[in-house]
Amino acid sequence: MIKESFTLRGVEFKNRVLVASGTFGYGNEVKELVDVNKLGGICTKSLSWKPRDGNPPRRIVETPSGMLNSIGLANVGVEYFIREKLPYLRTLDTVIIANIAASSIQEYCDVLSLLEQQEGIDGYEINVSCPNVKEGGLSFGTDCSKTREITARLRTLTAKPLIMKLTPNVTHISEFARAVEEAGADAISVINTVIGMAVDIYKKKPKLSTVTGGLSGPAIKPIALAKVYEAAQVVSLPIIGIGGIMTAEDALEFLLVGATAVQVGTANFIDPSAGVKVAEGMRSYAQRFGVSDLGQLVGAMESNKEFSVLQSWL
Repeated sequence: MIKESFTLRGVEFKNRVLVASGTFGYGNEVKELVDVNKLGGICTKSLSWKPRDGNPPRRIVETPSGMLNSIGLANVGVEYFIREKLPYLRTLDTVIIANIAASSIQEYCDVLSLLEQQEGIDGYEINVSCPNVKEGGLSFGTDCSKTREITARLRTLTAKPLIMKLTPNVTHISEFARAVEEAGADAISVINTVIGMAVDIYKKKPKLSTVTGGLSGPAIKPIALAKVYEAAQVVSLPIIGIGGIMTAEDALEFLLVGATAVQVGTANFIDPSAGVKVAEGMRSYAQRFGVSDLGQLVGAMESNKEFSVLQSWL
């Protein structure tokens, strides 16, 4: 029997594959297409205090080996989620992680505090790649002190797993990983989308209404692997690797560079059962190569210790 599970602050995940926020709705949208109980966990679509319509179209553009999105954190709002979405999630035999997005530190706290009063939520993933409206729209996730502050404030409000989802759009993600670890986070998700854009050469206009958006999909996997590896060098926190995972082989790369678990995102738009297939493929790999516990693969990549990850980029 292959051990696939892992535990985070007392919560046991049956396997190391979750589905990423924003790519799987609230679970019930795909219940006829895939057995979601075979997943290690579901990260819900982002939740804010009030419903959000998001950005105007066009807000999704396909790119070579990837996808640009500028959805604008459109969501149903936390109260509607509790009333209409959470009852279904309570019926599932998998870990439910509520993803929270906000425009102020107080809004993060308010949403989490309301969710804390509900049954059926096992932990929280905090999206700090949100505009800080009180500071001119700068993303929280690009300000290390604000990221630390959000983590510290939320830590006082819950005893459940607190996962900070970090942006790659910074110089050194290791600084942010270290900051949230010191502030009390239980894990980090690495990475969120990479800033990108696409241009219509015939209309001579950007393809997205917001000009730039978040790039996801296989195109960003090398970036994501490097960021996970960088973070793993400086923190002891579990890392959840995200970015371009389409197959079990992709997921195993993330484990080898230091991720404890992974999230499957853009692949869900192609095949809603992608996460389940990735978990099955990881199990087959373990059986083939005599790995009794997938945890043995975490950080098991052999590397040249004479060079740090930062030196290798110079």
